[in-house]
Amino acid sequence: MKLDLVDVFGSAGLRGNPLAVVSGAGQLSSAQMLSLTQWLGFSETTFLLAPEDDCADYRVRIFYPGGELPFAGHPTLGTCHAWLEAGGAPRQEGRIVQECGLGLIELRQESGMLAFQAPPLTRTGPLNAKERAEAARVAGVSDDAIVEAVHIANGPQWQLLRLASVEDVLAAQPAMHAPAETDVGLAAPSGEAGGGDWELRAFFTNQHGAVVEDPVTGSFNAGLAMHLFESGLASGSYVAAQGRKTGADGRIHCSQDNDGDIWIAGRTVTVASGASLPIFDQP
Repeated sequence: MKLDLVDVFGSAGLRGNPLAVVSGAGQLSSAQMLSLTQWLGFSETTFLLAPEDDCADYRVRIFYPGGELPFAGHPTLGTCHAWLEAGGAPRQEGRIVQECGLGLIELRQESGMLAFQAPPLTRTGPLNAKERAEAARVAGVSDDAIVEAVHIANGPQWQLLRLASVEDVLAAQPAMHAPAETDVGLAAPSGEAGGGDWELRAFFTNQHGAVVEDPVTGSFNAGLAMHLFESGLASGSYVAAQGRKTGADGRIHCSQDNDGDIWIAGRTVTVASGASLPIFDQP
């Protein structure tokens, strides 16, 4: 078994969201996968496996410190990067197919980046009054700043609070604790030179119920992009910025093609490659 470290969505080296990718992980139990994920402490760690679906190029299991996820965005790009760097060759040129808990996810290489096709949303519609109040409490924003509050779940159960301004997004003071499987994201349009068209922050709970801010979040960006394109708040393509409150500087490139499919792209860079995991080779 080998471990690679990949930086995903960074505007430059070491400015994105780190990901650990374990290859040759077939002998590990779910408990061992979760234990390693919690020890590493990253937002997610992934485990590369042989595909079970004949249409897939590889299979991945995605863990965060609180458990396993059916899908997540920055792990999708980072795992694909590690697979390609290790000599992985897609069955179909120009099209990479990942198998994960959500099913098959299509990826492609474009303009020096990797991109995944945003999966269908599993829950949509406005938050009810109780959900909206709890999301505002968790994110630490006032109700007056909220322009829209909707579900954009796509594996993680993201709740979007679209705010009036970038200042409102950056001023948010998230709660220290929240119920398990809490996923709340903030977004507002941005006109700042050199930044993105939208400013984002995203919060989730870890295994202890502590609220953690994610540096850069592919699944939230995928759900947000679907909502923005479908509601007419965006068209063609845009760039989102995320992570400045965590010390990161993420850039997420979101676009809609002529078929209406939405793609989420970003830079992926190898930080370390081929570290052995001898602890898991012990009887």
